[in-house]
This record gives sequence, C-alpha cells and structure tokens, in this order.
Amino acid sequence: MRLSLRPLHHSHHSFALFSIPITTHLRRAMATATNPADPITASNTRLGWIGTGVMGQSMCSLLLKAGYTLTIFTRTKSKAQPLLNTGAHWAESPRSVAAQSDVVFSIVGYPSDVRHVLLHPSSGALSGLRPAGTLVDMTTSDPSLAVEIHFAAAAAGCHSVDAPVSGGDAGARNATLSIFAGGDQFVVSRLNPIFALLGKVNYMGGPGKGQFTKLANQITIASTMVGLVEGLIYAHKANLDLSKYLDAISTGAAGSRSIDLYGGRILRRDFKAGFYVNHFVKDLGICLKECQNMGVALPGLALAQQLYVSLKAHGEGDLGTQALILALERLNNMSLESKEQA
Repeated sequence: MRLSLRPLHHSHHSFALFSIPITTHLRRAMATATNPADPITASNTRLGWIGTGVMGQSMCSLLLKAGYTLTIFTRTKSKAQPLLNTGAHWAESPRSVAAQSDVVFSIVGYPSDVRHVLLHPSSGALSGLRPAGTLVDMTTSDPSLAVEIHFAAAAAGCHSVDAPVSGGDAGARNATLSIFAGGDQFVVSRLNPIFALLGKVNYMGGPGKGQFTKLANQITIASTMVGLVEGLIYAHKANLDLSKYLDAISTGAAGSRSIDLYGGRILRRDFKAGFYVNHFVKDLGICLKECQNMGVALPGLALAQQLYVSLKAHGEGDLGTQALILALERLNNMSLESKEQA
C-alpha cells in the first residue's frame, strides 16, 4: 500500500508531488522504543545523527557525554572515527540510522543534501524511521524544503522540526548555540532535553520558520562581517595597533559576537573554517532568492554575497568566513599581515 500526498499550498512556495511508502512504517509500529508521552531521557530515546562535519562532530560529542545512544552516518567514515572511538555506532546509510533511532538529526551541506539524506525513497532517513519518530534538520536550508519535509513526515506518521543553529564551531564545542526551531510546538517542547545539551532553543513558529529565522541571522552576520573587515582595513591604513583597536571597540557600541569570534583569528591569519565560505555563499544565495520571492531589496546582503563569491573565485571556498579580509585586502592592494610583521 502506498499513500500519495500533494502538500497544501504554503505562502508563495509550491512543492513537488511525492509518494511515501507506509507499509514498512506500519510493520514497525509495535517496535516503538519510546512512548511519545514519556519525557525524553538518555535511557529511553535512541538518537541518530547524519553529518559529522565541523559542527556535527562537536554536537555529537555532547550527546555522547550526556549518555545517549548515538548512531551516526557521514559520507566519509574516517571523519566520524573520533566519535566511533568514544561510543557512537556506525550505520551504512541514513535509512539505517533512522531504523535504529527515535530522533534523527541532520546537519549537512546543501538543500540537495538534505533532500537526499532525508527524503530519498530507498536510502533516506524517513524511509527507515518508525511511526512517531522525529526528524530534526539543523542544516541551513530552504524554508520551502523544511515545509515539504514536514508534510512528508506527517504522511508517514512521523514528526519533523527545522532547527538550524548559529554560534559557529565555538558554540558547538561549548554548548552555547542558538537554535531556531520551526514545526509543531509540542514536538519542539518534547525535544527540549536534547536541545538543552547543545545550546538555547528558540521556538519561532510553524514549519519553515526556523529556516527563515536563520536566514535573517545570516543577513545580519554578513553585513557585520563586512563592517568588521572594513574597520580593520581602515585602522591599518591609519597606522593603529590592530590588537589594541579590537580591544578598544569590542566593549563599545561596535562590539559584536563576530569581533569576539573572528577578530583575533583575522589578526593571526587563522582562516581555518568554523563555518565554510562555500556554505555561507550557499546561505546568502538562499537569502537572495527569498528576497526576490518576497519583493524585498537588501543591498547590503547583495554586496556581502558578491564579496564572498569572490573568495570562491580565488579558490578560498574551504576557508572560514573570517577570510573575507582577503577580499578587502585584494581590493585595496594591501595586507594586514605586512604591518603585523613589521
């Protein structure tokens, strides 16, 4: 038996027709590990995780330290080895992760990756998830895709939450992430014991609202990063001590999380990715697409996106977002490094 579903029209988005097999879910109904009415604890809830990159690695470590049973999948198994060494279990596919889990988290690169790991009919997580199971996508992705996943999960007797995060690699390590959750409020509330291990959850509304919040967050960060690197370029030209300059402005009105996280890294020429340029370009591209759909003009966003695209054009897509300084250095035919070494 198969159930065909065309999701209801939502705002200006439309969603493709898809078909969800439900016989497998029905056969697994009696194998439910957790009563949905019970509070989530490490003893009654099995977790799955898809994507153990810069962010996922640290977030999984926090869950393991809290005593949760964790089954993981990532494209390159060797990158998951530190987690396997500390107690995580390996699965060969997203479907296999879901078959062994009550709640499945994903944090991957692009919306196309989200669609593949969650909705692929034979290998996706939803195809292996038990009834009443929950998908939690923490990737920054299309709001329309989040709504589509919500409908697909509902058709399979499951739940879905879009829960992208902000805070970078430091936030993931220190459990200080801001989590923007969209979906059914009772589902988000039930997940609070898990979210609390990773940071602070903010319920933003129905399906897709977490993604819309994250996109607004990225718009804010983009312009803040431009301001940060332009200030450094100006301070350099004014022959200021850049370390003293950052210390001085960080406690005033110009202070920001971006200065705290990235100011020192820029001066040390530390461009290791806490968040990849490639992924930020993806995020800003989604923002621009949504702006076009909404009829909103955000010129600062467009400028920042073009500057980050220029980093990609120079082969710097795998650097961190603080590498934006390189684009401004090229525009001005100068380098902060020369003064720091002088």
